[in-house]
Amino acid sequence: MEQLDALFALPEPELVLPGGEAIAPEIKIDDFAKVDLRIAKIVECKAVEGSTKLLQLTLDAGEGRMRNVFSGISSMYRPEQLQGKLTVLVANLAPRKMKFGVSEGMVLAASHADEKTHPGIYVLEPFPGAEPGMRIH
Repeated sequence: MEQLDALFALPEPELVLPGGEAIAPEIKIDDFAKVDLRIAKIVECKAVEGSTKLLQLTLDAGEGRMRNVFSGISSMYRPEQLQGKLTVLVANLAPRKMKFGVSEGMVLAASHADEKTHPGIYVLEPFPGAEPGMRIH
């Protein structure tokens, strides 16, 4: 009987790590609803003097004021490539004091967990028609 079971046994499923890392632990919809994602326009973008990784973004998130956000994306983007583009902002992230100033949010970007074998940082860019301030649900 054991030989028969072994003959028809299904192989163990291969562990798949999308993007080089396991999917984070499950959350409830209430947890996700706490994150306020908004469309933002990159009004200005410049290199940060004294940093090899950071770009300083001035963002319009439809609030009637500009936000300052530092993002570690300078290895993939020149400031002029981002200026005028739309992106996705984590709008309710607590401000963070950094060496170069205060960052008032986070721009969403995708990358592989293993940057050495899969280099690249990809800033999220909404489809045309999205406008600064629109909430992502």
